Amino acid sequence: MKSIIFMGTPQFAVPILQSLIQNPDYNVEAVVTQPDRRTGRKHNLTMSPVKKVAVENEIAVFQPEKISGSEEMAQLIALHADLIVTAAFGQFLPMKLINSVKLAAVNVHGSLLPKYRGGAPVQYAIMNGESETGITIIYMVKKMDAGKMLAQRKIKIEATDDVGSMFEKLSILGRNLLNETLPKLIAGELAGVEQDEEKVTFAPNIKPEEEQVDFRQSAKLVDAKVRALRPFPVSFVILNGLRTKLWQVTPLAQTTDLLPGQVVEKTKHKLLIATGKNGVVRLDRVQPAGKPQMDITDYLNGSQEAFYEGEQVIKL
Repeated sequence: MKSIIFMGTPQFAVPILQSLIQNPDYNVEAVVTQPDRRTGRKHNLTMSPVKKVAVENEIAVFQPEKISGSEEMAQLIALHADLIVTAAFGQFLPMKLINSVKLAAVNVHGSLLPKYRGGAPVQYAIMNGESETGITIIYMVKKMDAGKMLAQRKIKIEATDDVGSMFEKLSILGRNLLNETLPKLIAGELAGVEQDEEKVTFAPNIKPEEEQVDFRQSAKLVDAKVRALRPFPVSFVILNGLRTKLWQVTPLAQTTDLLPGQVVEKTKHKLLIATGKNGVVRLDRVQPAGKPQMDITDYLNGSQEAFYEGEQVIKL
């Protein structure tokens, strides 16, 4: 039985952790996750999805705000574990910790490395209109997501996929691929393949100001941005001067000579907006500031604006 320190935070990591716990060949000695955060309108202190699983299975939990140099790191090193497995943990691991394990420290990364190194690989894959993404299992090294690749598997990004649905698919793909890879790693059958540094791209965490949708992009990429940030943190535009979240839009086949952000057509049940490259999107579901999300019919019924053709309603 190999001892494992598991490090992860969001729901993406949960199936991976559960699989390790259920496997009789492994003993998950400790779980490391981000500190509890205040969430929701009531700002209740909430544990991460990974912590919930650890608590349910009576596994020791460590939650350092910063793992480097912490008391928790010293305790983890003292465990002399065989493996460290990380999946969307959210912090850099010091080499002292990586080097403390007997066999290896590996990461289950949600992209087809060397593309999309960083904290938001799934979001960027959708946002950039990629047709596929996947899971890469790598050795952990000092440089972010730069270790040798132990295994990789692809999955298609459907036109209706958002970051929520892709996280669900990728977490299962990551779980299955890790289950296949760890026995080979433990048996010494995997040396790993170096990443091609000339093909490296990055996917840093999304900043709040980057959540705004740029309607100067094509209709396809406007839709991709909306899906890439749904269900969290949700993209937005300034619509008639009011910050408005976009939950769902549909890129249309029709074209227009109107400028990006202008009204192409408005009826009681429809609002079409011009995008870059002469494109058109239909707004389907929105959420004005301070209100719940609603379909476009309800939004138009409650709006004080007329929305006439050619009106510049989205700020660029």
